[in-house]
Amino acid sequence: MKKFKLIHFMILGAAVGFSSCKKDYLNTAPTGQVADESLFSTTTNSMIALNGLHRIMWNQYFNQDEAGHGSMMINVDNLGEDLINNSTSTTTFFQALYRWDAHRNANSSQAYFAYYFYYRIIANANMLINNIDKASGPDSEKKIIKGEALAYRAWAHFNLVQLFGKRYDAATKPNNQLGVPLLLTNTTTGQPRATVEEVYAQINKDLDDAITNLTGYTRTFKSHFNVNVVKGIKARVALTQQDWTNAAKFAAEARTGFSLMNETQYLAGFSDATNPEWMWGSIIPTDQGTFFYSYFAYMSSNFSSNATRTNPRSINSKLYNAITATDFRKQLWTPAGVTPPASGTKYPYTSVKYKVKDVNVSVGDVVYMRVAEMYLIEAEANARAGKATEAQNALFTLVKSRDAAYVKSTNTGDALITEIMQQRRIELWGEGFRFFDLKRTNSALDRTGANHNTTVAVTLNVPAGDKKWEWLIPQDEMNANPAMVQNPL
Repeated sequence: MKKFKLIHFMILGAAVGFSSCKKDYLNTAPTGQVADESLFSTTTNSMIALNGLHRIMWNQYFNQDEAGHGSMMINVDNLGEDLINNSTSTTTFFQALYRWDAHRNANSSQAYFAYYFYYRIIANANMLINNIDKASGPDSEKKIIKGEALAYRAWAHFNLVQLFGKRYDAATKPNNQLGVPLLLTNTTTGQPRATVEEVYAQINKDLDDAITNLTGYTRTFKSHFNVNVVKGIKARVALTQQDWTNAAKFAAEARTGFSLMNETQYLAGFSDATNPEWMWGSIIPTDQGTFFYSYFAYMSSNFSSNATRTNPRSINSKLYNAITATDFRKQLWTPAGVTPPASGTKYPYTSVKYKVKDVNVSVGDVVYMRVAEMYLIEAEANARAGKATEAQNALFTLVKSRDAAYVKSTNTGDALITEIMQQRRIELWGEGFRFFDLKRTNSALDRTGANHNTTVAVTLNVPAGDKKWEWLIPQDEMNANPAMVQNPL
């Protein structure tokens, strides 16, 4: 597909099946030509399309750094200060983002993929949302399908507005700065960028409607949404909007029925969705893996790929040194480095957090939401709202489960917030949060004083509020959509 216009097309392929042929996933058709009556005439067919949405989350796309949301998680953390790229040798994927170049290049494949991937999810979700009410089948099934599709649409718009829009600022409501196009129905007419305020209003409406539809639904697989996961997304959105009351409320509600993992489970490789702490993630069959596109082909310590052999990922040494000796999470990295598979290059502070299930196959389940994040959201929201006791209690529950020697914090105010944010950096390392956290808190990027190789990283500092915090709209979209406005160059 040479012309972009991603927001104008319904992308079929994965929405109607599980073919492994890459070309199938690139087929596109104007929405006016989609045979709605055949694809969405029954809840049975619509369920197949919904399963295709779950598959889109981890499908391989154009380049090896484009395997669905797992690759976007790596992209986001490459823009932070806690994930270290040790070398440029043989593995150039993700390097341009690590240097803060690719997302500021309208012609880069990374900007293209981010825009393409999330709008593809939205386009497919819209076909379900806008057709399911007319389908034949039980109303209970219609509610499940519509609820999950609404959750996908909200979640994808949330990712897009964080990447391509300015940060949300509760102190300057309404946030009339440019966000991203809101796509609620698929159209061949180019759409203008909605304001950040308008985008967040729609995200919250979709999430509220999803909660209504999914209340009482018991899912079979963690790759699907249920009301807990939607409330978890609602908590993330509220935190980003500095809505501390709702962030804490929905985070506490979201984790209901889940538990924190123990030490054995924590050190097992972050690749198994049966973990009791996992709330949402892609479950990837061994025979349907994405090979060297896989999240684990870049982030694992036990699968042999060019990336894991020559550029194993490390943790920021300053952050590692801040982890207490009694915290078992410290075992996920080692100052001496880990010998990578197949005689690769050894670097200090390398990670063993992620491990494939079978060393011969680059397959592992990819986690998108955990109970720990909900405790951290509750703690941060309460701390920023001045509710120190509630924040200390939530933080204590989480950290005590990782560090038996941890004593409940007596910090308040900024000191408590700093402690919570440090725990967030440790806990969620590699899970795709750091760039978003820096941007939403209007914080600067500071990679100095750690183990970033200046030749590899290039960019060590970016001021808070700099235009570089906004990804550029892909040039193909600029060319195809006369209503589109580019971010500051």
